[in-house]
Amino acid sequence: MTDPQIAIMMLGLFIVIVFLGFPIAFTLMAMGIGFGYYAYFDPARMWRAFDRLDETASWWESTSQWVNGFFNNRIFDLFINQTYSVMSNEVLTAIPLFLFMGYIVERANIVDRLFTTLNIASKNVPGSMGVAALFTCALFATATGIVGAVVTLMGLLALPAMLKARYDPSFAAGIICAGGTLGILIPPSIMLIVYAAASGVSIVKLYVGALLPGLTLVGLYLVYIVGRSILQPSVAPRPSDEEVPDVPRGKLLMMIMTSFFPLAFLILSVLGSILFGLATPSEAASIGALGGIFLAFAYKAMTWQRMRESVYLTVRTTAMVCWLFVGSYTFSSVFSYLGGEQVVANFVTGLNLSPLEFLLVAQLIIFLLGWPLEWSEIIIIFVPIFLPLLPHFGIDPLFFGILVALNLQTSFLTPPMAMSAYYLKGIAPPELKLTQIFSGVMPFLGCVFLCMLLMYVFPEIVFYLPRVLYGS
Repeated sequence: MTDPQIAIMMLGLFIVIVFLGFPIAFTLMAMGIGFGYYAYFDPARMWRAFDRLDETASWWESTSQWVNGFFNNRIFDLFINQTYSVMSNEVLTAIPLFLFMGYIVERANIVDRLFTTLNIASKNVPGSMGVAALFTCALFATATGIVGAVVTLMGLLALPAMLKARYDPSFAAGIICAGGTLGILIPPSIMLIVYAAASGVSIVKLYVGALLPGLTLVGLYLVYIVGRSILQPSVAPRPSDEEVPDVPRGKLLMMIMTSFFPLAFLILSVLGSILFGLATPSEAASIGALGGIFLAFAYKAMTWQRMRESVYLTVRTTAMVCWLFVGSYTFSSVFSYLGGEQVVANFVTGLNLSPLEFLLVAQLIIFLLGWPLEWSEIIIIFVPIFLPLLPHFGIDPLFFGILVALNLQTSFLTPPMAMSAYYLKGIAPPELKLTQIFSGVMPFLGCVFLCMLLMYVFPEIVFYLPRVLYGS
């Protein structure tokens, strides 16, 4: 077999092993080192010292020199260098800090106050509880970026209140599932940090470029919720005074000041310091982490146990992302060295696709990969396969990254592997069936596709703000 054929076999074998359920990070590292040992195998270099031994050398000296030669393969040098480059990557430094901010905010008892306040403030809006749940999800998801945490917490908080208010169970479940995924798109998104590290695109420009698409998607969700509540009032009845009491304007203003503004100020200060060049993403993330601690203390929710849990979860998630990068970098380096990247490039360019057709094919592949894989695995492992092809089709990697971030919303909403639905089902009342949750997320899935269509037709949704702020 030729080296390019072995590279394609390497990729196919990896996909098979992943579907068998093996840990992806360690599979990448093992396959990278295994195939890399073959790719960089050079007996003359590896056993040079062993070949120089004369006949008088002892058994121990001969054995030790042979073993040293066995480990003198350049793949081990590559693996060490890749590990060091990941651990010293300044862009990735922001990940643990943003994660820590999210886990602290999650445990600060902010969300229940926020939902109650928004529920009262939007009482006269059609589908008021749905609107309040969506805005709470959007704000909380933006602060945490952790889909499972947002969906679970909002499922415990908002879903019982909506069901008690006689909301259609499917409709209520769809709102929570869709709103909980917004954190991987709306800045400060951890997913965009990972894409920036994988693609070399400025994280600042990615954040700016993602603002309008994120707000557009929230707007489409809002139009659907309010529109359906008007056209079909039975799915979202107007809450009674017992369910949502009237509150004097002064008291409502105080509730907003103590629940909505602190979290909004934390998010805007972090995001604003990045967008206006006042701080690097890592510095802004550290400010956000410190602000999250202050909020937890202000709400009298900070305990040693919660701090300990937040640190543990941050370290665990960060380690997973870092080792995914190490494995991916090693795997992709060997794959490229064997000629696999060129085979893929030649195959795709030989199809004579237009830029639009290439985008559609790439997004279809990412959409299908979103069923069995997490977004982090798709961004770190598979998206880099498409990145070298972007210049050939004249596609801006900034636009491609935002499109991927939008597309990955579908990985949490598309049955039968809609993780948001499973997160919600895990804490929902037994009478709420999984099929009802799937039915509820489908209209929101349509909103995601509509938003992607708008980006295809009007790419200025992505490019307008970066050009205004940074001239490019």
